Amino acid sequence: MSDESILIVDDEEDIRILLSELLRRAGYRVYEASNGQEALRQLFASPPSLVMLDVAMPEMDGWTTLSRIREVSDVPVVMVPARGEELERVRGLRSGADDYVTKPFGRQELLARVEALLRRTKSREPVREHYADSFLEIDYPNRAVKVKGEDVKLTPLEFRLLTAFVDNPNQVLSRDQLLELVWGDRRGVLGEQVKIYVGYLRKKLGLAEDEGPIQTVRGFGYRYSKS
Repeated sequence: MSDESILIVDDEEDIRILLSELLRRAGYRVYEASNGQEALRQLFASPPSLVMLDVAMPEMDGWTTLSRIREVSDVPVVMVPARGEELERVRGLRSGADDYVTKPFGRQELLARVEALLRRTKSREPVREHYADSFLEIDYPNRAVKVKGEDVKLTPLEFRLLTAFVDNPNQVLSRDQLLELVWGDRRGVLGEQVKIYVGYLRKKLGLAEDEGPIQTVRGFGYRYSKS
């Protein structure tokens, strides 16, 4: 039995049974919640290694549940909705989800995505305690960021993107390099997400396009110029 635990959040009992059986056979410890409020209670009582989250649920839907989770935890979250339009996928990733698997899903693909996401989570554990320059401060263990002394709240993915930049100062990082550093497993990841998330990060840091340390190198990628 693996040390990894997975929380399945879905109001459909048949889906919970199917996922639970699949994941337990793969060696994971599995917990279930039939709604968002129950999921949050379980998250506080026994933090899981990963959350699989449905979208269409009564009372508290998956988007609200994801938002509440992101207020208190950067646990990996896989959205498991019943439809897979591009706008829905983008909304999930923008809201702080780490991956997106549409029902009906292939069992082997789902397991592969879970394994890859858990592996990625382990490998990105911070090895540094603190980073600072004249513009930015990062407290790695607490995932805390300050810009010119002011606290800035980032999603886990935005934090990983910022970390990729400051860990490679003055180096041009291509879109493919950033996809590898930040997303890890690129299956199902849209190439445009790099541009989208660089824009989000700049906005959170109070920067206009190409203003400040995050610079666009036309035709090549992006560079963080350390102050």
